[in-house]
Amino acid sequence: MGIDRRAFITALAAAASSTASMTVAGRVWAAPKADAALLVVFLRGAYDAANVVIPTGSSFYYESRSTLAIARPDPLVATSAVRLDADYGLHPALKDTIYPLFQRGQAAFVPFAGTDDLTRSHFETQDTIELGQEAAGTRDYRSGFMARLARELTRVRPIAFTEQLPLTFQGGDPVPNIAIASVGKPGIDARQARLIASMYAGGPLAGAVEEGFRVRDRVYQDVSEHMMEASRGAASPKGFELSARRIGRLMREQFNLGFVDVGGWDTHVNQGAAGGYLADRLSELGRGIAGFVEEIGPKWNDTVVVVLSEFGRTFRENGNKGTDHGHGSVYWVLGGNVHGGRIAGPQVAVDQAHLFQNRDYPVLTDYRALLGGLFQRLYGLTPESLERVFAGARPQDLALV
Repeated sequence: MGIDRRAFITALAAAASSTASMTVAGRVWAAPKADAALLVVFLRGAYDAANVVIPTGSSFYYESRSTLAIARPDPLVATSAVRLDADYGLHPALKDTIYPLFQRGQAAFVPFAGTDDLTRSHFETQDTIELGQEAAGTRDYRSGFMARLARELTRVRPIAFTEQLPLTFQGGDPVPNIAIASVGKPGIDARQARLIASMYAGGPLAGAVEEGFRVRDRVYQDVSEHMMEASRGAASPKGFELSARRIGRLMREQFNLGFVDVGGWDTHVNQGAAGGYLADRLSELGRGIAGFVEEIGPKWNDTVVVVLSEFGRTFRENGNKGTDHGHGSVYWVLGGNVHGGRIAGPQVAVDQAHLFQNRDYPVLTDYRALLGGLFQRLYGLTPESLERVFAGARPQDLALV
């Protein structure tokens, strides 16, 4: 199941006792929708946002990318960008998956978004985002922003769809994690589970531990059944598409605060344009999100998905027909109740004069301010609660929900 063994028992107890433990005084739940759900999709490796949400109105873009540029929108050319508005287009690999959500007003893109971390280091900046702390301050690696968010909510049922518990869920109440991409038999068999349960018999955690094992077995059974169903089809889903469908099923029935990461976005060499490596990754990502929407069903109307990455990539292509580590990125916000169909947030002209350090997109929307404004609307959090989630960050309301 991929449960972090170092916190296995406490994670099981937390999962089992979510109803009781999430009613501690001081927590709030004032969401417009009582069953609001949030899934954060982290694209590890820094995806090339400029070739996904493409500045088709910028001649500088086409001058800077002689081999990587995506053609301006043309309904007669399948490899051209899909028009979003007068200035931007969407990569054609997402035409059949993400673009329909945009057309329905269920997807918004926020360009020039990111952090104040200037290291251009994958690991440093990933940590910055997951912790949600000021980059210039002293880091507390035992306090991730999603753990802090969970502490502010009642009736929250968090889970990480990862091999190990991610940094963003460190601290606070333990959170179960499951390696959703390759689900095997539980690491602790029935005999071991009985022995562990007997150790806690008669104690305050006895009921929570027993129920925790039931939660684990229920998740394993649900995912295993879904795997069998998928294998009967003519075309079996693979990669993130299959994982996202499993996530949709679990969040539809059991959980409402989730995190998943998707790797493979570090495109220094042979990135490709309308086709090639990046296009293939985008196709998989798009199919995964579309599968998640289908699987979660009517609950999509009460669900928000945020897609982000540690930073963007250099605006100009490099000598290896790829892109290097950059700064500003483009975040996605999707959901049945999202005020989408638009490019949101502050923007500047895409030209050389507005590049950060003459190489990257600038950051005009701080990610903590963006998420803080989103959480404020989604959950009705007070200023005091938001300060505990993102200390020192002023929420930026982009009216995304």
